[in-house]
Amino acid sequence: MYIARQLDLRAVLQQKSCFLFGPRQTGKSSLIRETLPEVPVYNLLDHRTWLDLNANPSKMREELEATGLRDAVVAIDEIQKLPVLLDEAQLLIETRGLRFLLTGSSARKLKRSGANLLGGRARSRMLHPFSWCELGAEFDLVKALNHGLLPHIYGSEDPGEDLRNYVGTYLREEIAAEGLTRNVPAFARFLEVAAACNGRMLNKTEVANDAKVPRTTVNEYFEILKDTLIGTELEAWTRSQKRKAIETAKFYLFDGGVARAILGLPRLVQKSPDFGDMFEHFIFHELKTWIDTRKPGLSLHYWRSTSGFEVDFILGGHTAIEVKATASTSRRDFRGLEALAEEGQMKRLILVCQEAVPRQVGSVLVLPWAMFLERLWENDFVD
Repeated sequence: MYIARQLDLRAVLQQKSCFLFGPRQTGKSSLIRETLPEVPVYNLLDHRTWLDLNANPSKMREELEATGLRDAVVAIDEIQKLPVLLDEAQLLIETRGLRFLLTGSSARKLKRSGANLLGGRARSRMLHPFSWCELGAEFDLVKALNHGLLPHIYGSEDPGEDLRNYVGTYLREEIAAEGLTRNVPAFARFLEVAAACNGRMLNKTEVANDAKVPRTTVNEYFEILKDTLIGTELEAWTRSQKRKAIETAKFYLFDGGVARAILGLPRLVQKSPDFGDMFEHFIFHELKTWIDTRKPGLSLHYWRSTSGFEVDFILGGHTAIEVKATASTSRRDFRGLEALAEEGQMKRLILVCQEAVPRQVGSVLVLPWAMFLERLWENDFVD
């Protein structure tokens, strides 16, 4: 059963071409197939298609010109496998008014290769794993925290095995086949250490020691994770005046289930030691997905003072969000928000938790997590 996504590609493509980026198996091809069934697709994962167009990139332009298509949409799936097609796409945009939907799992790889990114003629959008909003009544919190929200994993009868296969496929196809590193075993060791850093401040020297690779190699490997959209850094919010802020970024893998699979962790249950960490990761996922779907470019940070006060997320520079997995918050849970409130820069202070009903505690709004997400997706925290 296809689950509708929040990203409205048809609306994005009404005026401009679009790069649609996202990690492998987040549902980019399914989204095209289900929402744009009339659009011709060049799938570069199809070996024959890749061979034909690699040998003669102009063949795509010749075929499309032969159809007489004008002012229409054409899709190229996994464009990073043949960036030279972007030159052909630009010609067709200029001569026939075509709009292209260009999917891929590596925006940075395209940029680093010097590929023609259509000179401002295309927007960029990100497709993430499922969100709470998309799953609706099908959403199960413990299931999501255990196995993540990749579409083919969430509906799987054996998500554990499928996650292990996904990690293996990533190493095999993205890393080895693309030649992103010459030492795949060393990268595999690093990947496990990086997964253990999920949701934590980065200390690359410690990562290098644990992974038994040089610090310079660790820098290169983190860039690979970002290139393939498997990992991202959450920058620190440093505008506090009364308390000096730490500037070190945090690191998150794109999906909590993938992080757990890399580490080979046992099944997660309520009140287990790492339940809170995965709950925080889930809220990060929802915030990042909402931003990239509804408000591309809106900032997301975290804040931590050198004296130890911390707030998990700062949305748009105006909304502070602390995440606690508890069903009964205590005064201690408010410390970070209250310290940040003294800066006088936040419009909202929100504590997201598993309490049953919302309440106001001083300047802090305590929200049950589902109510917070409902309001988030209704755009209640835009400014």
